[in-house]
Amino acid sequence: MNDRRVEKLSNFKRQEILNNLKQDQELDLIVIGGGITGAGIALDAATRGLKTAVLEMQDFAAGTSSRSTKLVHGGLRYLAGFEVKLVAEVGKERAIVYENGPHVTTPEWMMLPFHKGGTFGPFTTNIGLRMYDFLAGVKKSERRKMLDPSEALRKEPLLKKNDLKGAGYYVEYKTDDARLTLEVMKKAVEHGAQAINYMKVINFIYNDEGHVIGVETEDQLTGDKDALYAKKIINACGPWVDTLREIDGSNQGKHLYLTKGVHLVFSNDVFPLQQAIYFDAPDGRMVFAIPREGKTYVGTTDTPYDANIAHPTATVEDRDYIIGAIHDMFPSINITADDVESSWAGLRPLIAEDGKNPDEISRKDEIFTSDSGLLSIAGGKLTGYRKMAEQIVDIVVKQLKEEEGILYSESVTKHETISGGDVGGSKGFATFKKQKIQEAMKLGISEENAIRIVSRYGSNVDTILDIYQEKKEEAEKENIDRLVFAELIYGVEKEWVCKPVDFFIRRTGALFFHIDWVYHHKDAVTQYLAKTFEWTNSEQNEYEAELEQLLDEATFKS
Repeated sequence: MNDRRVEKLSNFKRQEILNNLKQDQELDLIVIGGGITGAGIALDAATRGLKTAVLEMQDFAAGTSSRSTKLVHGGLRYLAGFEVKLVAEVGKERAIVYENGPHVTTPEWMMLPFHKGGTFGPFTTNIGLRMYDFLAGVKKSERRKMLDPSEALRKEPLLKKNDLKGAGYYVEYKTDDARLTLEVMKKAVEHGAQAINYMKVINFIYNDEGHVIGVETEDQLTGDKDALYAKKIINACGPWVDTLREIDGSNQGKHLYLTKGVHLVFSNDVFPLQQAIYFDAPDGRMVFAIPREGKTYVGTTDTPYDANIAHPTATVEDRDYIIGAIHDMFPSINITADDVESSWAGLRPLIAEDGKNPDEISRKDEIFTSDSGLLSIAGGKLTGYRKMAEQIVDIVVKQLKEEEGILYSESVTKHETISGGDVGGSKGFATFKKQKIQEAMKLGISEENAIRIVSRYGSNVDTILDIYQEKKEEAEKENIDRLVFAELIYGVEKEWVCKPVDFFIRRTGALFFHIDWVYHHKDAVTQYLAKTFEWTNSEQNEYEAELEQLLDEATFKS
């Protein structure tokens, strides 16, 4: 390895980062949780000048933030509950997320078909979409259209023709949720934050007055235990928020209500969907079917969950429910369980209040402040991560001002491009993309792969291309495809990769959308990581088994 090793984004510097955090004695802020919420908080805090650390028990984005429907929603569904303010806020946040990272978030026209007796009808949907365009400030080119049955079938011939009354046509935004999280976290580190994955918080440290002043940690790779101190601590652990509130003794009043969502992935050969569809399943639940990278993925389910938070899995019942919904809306598609290429299951933390009915569960984000001073944030949506971060850091900044007279700026993230987002905004990205694809192809990279890496890495793609050229001989020596090797080196040096699952799930999304690619490259990649990180035989066996288990679960073999 060359001097790229010194990067704060590399796990080669793990112990050095930890030592620096301990020597600082007292940080301004420790953020527990490295999903999209934690990453957003780290970026907001660091850009205001707070000395910030992020501690993640698993890999960054390993929980809900890599297992969503992979859409930056505009909040259309909230109109049904007349939540006008929420629709306006979420719609505007979606546009901000897009502008700050157009390489990882792209517009996707979505069709909402109407069938006789279905959940939606032309009249109410037309009014709803028109209202949504106004509230969310949707740009003129992306405003809703109404389609008659023939127009709807032209756009998607696979739709159920019987009793089709037409369709609404509007724009959602497709994203890679894990990469969005990583790009936000990387930008936070650029601004001075320190971030460590596989670092579990096992307890809190309190002063004589009972105020939380630090955390006890356990390194999940080495078993080492340490203590870190900070003026303020935020619990942004998604489904684990209540676990930490239990440790703090403050899990009262409101608590998390977890639901599980499952998605299935099919090859376009068996499910040749042309157009993203948002449709109602026979039981009234809403389901997405979305074309992506030569595949079609379909979901989600929404069922109560009370099992292992760290390891939700798709069941045969989940699979069969989604296949049944596909058969109902796309009757000409003869899909069976054998056609499922991959799947994923994720948890959504909703907020329930003691003594209230289940139908009063909130899908909004909320902030809880315990008597110890621990701040916890839960609920919300991927789309609102930036605003959620701004709101909780506002509280931290206000408290620091009152307690210590320290003044920090207001949030500046509204116009802060994330890592990889320096492409000239949404308008400039098309030109940037065309140019970089040409550059990649001149180096011998196929057009398909060139499109993929430019879309994946945005303005960081130059680093991938540099490694691709510099490391040709090393890639051959390691018996790894040159482009795979370039992405792997980049992941290790610039994106905290330290296990095979980090690379094959969160950094590339391959286990979900290109599972054959994982099977083809997993042995060589694992061997390289074992040598690079000097794993023992037992460590290598453990990490290989972890990947194999996830492959089996994704394909319903376990």
